[in-house]
Amino acid sequence: MGWTALELTRIHETVIWDYRLSRALVAVFCGAGLAVSGAIMQSMLRNPLAEPYVLGISAGASTGAVSIVILGLGAGAVSLSAGAFAGAFAAFFFVALLSNGTRGGADRTILAGVAASQLFNAATSYVVTTAGNAQQARDVMFWLLGSFGGVRWPEFALVSIVVGFGLTICLLYARVLDAFAFGDEAAASLGVHVGRARLALFALTAMMTATIVSMVGAIGFVGLVVPHAARFLVGPLHVRLLPASAITGAIFMVLADIASRVLIPQQVLPIGVVTALVGVPFFSFILYRYQRAS
Repeated sequence: MGWTALELTRIHETVIWDYRLSRALVAVFCGAGLAVSGAIMQSMLRNPLAEPYVLGISAGASTGAVSIVILGLGAGAVSLSAGAFAGAFAAFFFVALLSNGTRGGADRTILAGVAASQLFNAATSYVVTTAGNAQQARDVMFWLLGSFGGVRWPEFALVSIVVGFGLTICLLYARVLDAFAFGDEAAASLGVHVGRARLALFALTAMMTATIVSMVGAIGFVGLVVPHAARFLVGPLHVRLLPASAITGAIFMVLADIASRVLIPQQVLPIGVVTALVGVPFFSFILYRYQRAS
C-alpha cells in the first residue's frame, strides 16, 4: 500500500479504508460539531445546561425519520437522512416562530424548544405505536440512540464541509459570543447587532446539528458535557473555547465509538448509551455545583 511492508488483502483494505477510517472521521466531525453547537447554545442562552437539542432539533429529526421508515413518505425516493434533516429544520422553524424570531429572549427560546420537543416526540410516539411493527420500532429506537454503522465516505464529505464551515463562521463571531455572556442589552451596548447575530448563530447551530442527527441519530450529552470540560481547560473566551470544544468533542466521540464496539463482545451498543454513561454523572455534578453556588 506504500505505507508499510505488510501486504493487505482486498478485504482488509476495504475494512480499513472504506469502513473503519470513514467511520472514525465521521465520528470526529460529529463530536466536534455537537460540542461547538453546545458551547454556542450555552453562551447564547446564558444557561450552563443548554445543549444543541434544546431547539427541538433531535425531536423533529426523529419525527422525520419515522415518517420515512414507517409511514413510507416519499414513496422510496426520500432517504431516512433526508427525512430526518427535513424534520429537524421543521422543528427549528417552529421554535423560531414561537420565540418571535430574533427578538425572543433566552427564556422564551428555551420554552419554545421544550414545546417543540414535546410536540415532535408525541408525533413520533404516535406513529411508532399506531403504524409500526416490532422490527420497525426496534430499528427506529436504535437509530434514535445514535449509530455510526451506516456512515461511509459520502457522509464524511458532507459532515466535514458543514461542520468545517460552521466552525469557521462561529470563530468569526467569537467576540460577539463573549459579549452575549453579559446579556443581550450589554451586547447591544457594545455595538453588536443582536437580532442579526442571534439569527446567524442559531441557524449555524441548527444546520450543524440537523446534519449530524440526520446521519447518525441523536447522540446525547456531547453538546452538554464537552463545552464545560473545554471551558475548564482553556477558559471562557470563545476564540479559544470553540477550537478546544471541537478537539475535545472529536476525541470524546471517537473514544465513545470504540467503547460501543468493545464493551459487550460481538455486540454494538448505540453511541447514545455510551455517552450517557459519561454524561449523566457529569450532568449531575453540574447541577450539584450550581445548586451549591446558588
